[in-house]
Amino acid sequence: MAIVLGGLLICAAAVIAAPAQAPDTLVNFNGPNGGEPANMSMIQGTDGNLWGTTLEGGATYDPGVNQGEGIVFKMNPSGGLTIVYNFCSKANCTDGSYPYSPLVQGTDGNFYGTTAGGGAYDGGSVFKLTPEGQLTTLYSFCQTQGCPDGTNIYGGLIEGSNGDFYGVAEEGGTGGGCGCGTAFKITKKGKLTTIHNFKGDDGGSPMAALLQISSGDFYGTTYAGGTYGLGTVFKMTAGGKVTTLYSFCAQSGCADGEYPSASLIQGNDGDFYSTTYSGGTDGYGTVFKITPKGKLTTLHSFYDDGAHPQAPLIQATDGNFYGVTYSGDGSSEPCIAGCLFQITPTGTLMNLFQFDTEAAGLQPVGGLTQDTSGNLYGSTYHGGSGGEGADSGTIFEAPVGLGPFVTTTPTFGKLPKNGKSGTAVTILGTDLTGATSVTFNGTAATFSVVSATEITTTVPTGATSGAVKVTTPSGTLTSNPIFVVN
Repeated sequence: MAIVLGGLLICAAAVIAAPAQAPDTLVNFNGPNGGEPANMSMIQGTDGNLWGTTLEGGATYDPGVNQGEGIVFKMNPSGGLTIVYNFCSKANCTDGSYPYSPLVQGTDGNFYGTTAGGGAYDGGSVFKLTPEGQLTTLYSFCQTQGCPDGTNIYGGLIEGSNGDFYGVAEEGGTGGGCGCGTAFKITKKGKLTTIHNFKGDDGGSPMAALLQISSGDFYGTTYAGGTYGLGTVFKMTAGGKVTTLYSFCAQSGCADGEYPSASLIQGNDGDFYSTTYSGGTDGYGTVFKITPKGKLTTLHSFYDDGAHPQAPLIQATDGNFYGVTYSGDGSSEPCIAGCLFQITPTGTLMNLFQFDTEAAGLQPVGGLTQDTSGNLYGSTYHGGSGGEGADSGTIFEAPVGLGPFVTTTPTFGKLPKNGKSGTAVTILGTDLTGATSVTFNGTAATFSVVSATEITTTVPTGATSGAVKVTTPSGTLTSNPIFVVN
């Protein structure tokens, strides 16, 4: 089962060409060790490893017979890969198959994710996985005819501020009789509640993970639906009330973009940033930003510098955004099989790396990750030199010269109140042993060093929104993104 997507103010953005340079290939997938990482952005675990999934490959891989049902893996920063779980390990794949989306590490230390297939009813699943590799299926979708609980789970989960997980189903639901998908929440014990049924006019076919901001509201995209049927950006309350902020193709020729398949991220300026798969002034996709109130600005329209971005952006420690295009437009030879790009908040785009050889990997679909060493990591859907199952994709490291930092989970929280401690916060880094100070925008916090890669703390009294800083024997590390105090 191979899944590949098929498919306001316009800023005239400059494009800067960069010398072609191949990323460093760390892993070549070959089938038995995984294959075809899809909508997967690796995450940095509290153990310092990068964790991710592949859509295919694993123990059930059989050349010419079965491409495999996918795996969960962890990888150390040098590229050493360990398979943590092989899907379809149980009869009839009741444990799930084809994990299409990223993982999330919960505050309990376990990993949570979704599969697009398998489960008890073959409609996909939500699972919990311990760091040691013990998997529990929390929920199987499509329990009754018509899949009113949803099916085709392509977007990843996020952990909400209340400790529950939130996600979307691309199809199913009871909205408007169209089966246009759902938004749901699920507890750590597996109780699922459908909180919104998309009806088409308010969006349809959500394929990307939700984003929760400090207000408690969620923001997301739908691949289809809306006023013009070509996708939306929406706001959703915790109770599931959806407000459409923007319907794509509002401009002539869809110059504002169409078919957004990637999730939103919130920039340091408070606005949201993402991509559309197609549309724009030349039809090959866009990078856009949108305010929380719905004012959209197209930062860049792709043409001869790449085409069809499917993955979310990241905002790195230099303040710039980084992303990948899946392909080229047929004439954009440097990016014919995808490029890695940098784009400034004002829309100046520069291609940094090109995927133009089988060995370097081809067609990056999943998003990038900046681990706390400062390096960028990503994956390609095809290519590589994996041997028996060659063309199964790669994991690469992109050296862009950025320095180490720390990151927090969550990225927002509350002050102590009425005798209760402030929000518990986990700080991730790469060399935290011997840390002597943790501050929230200058306010000191008590903390515990759990390991060289993890510190635990709570939001201290008097803290305000700003950078979390950790002082270590090697220097002071600053958080990305900034921490927001409610």
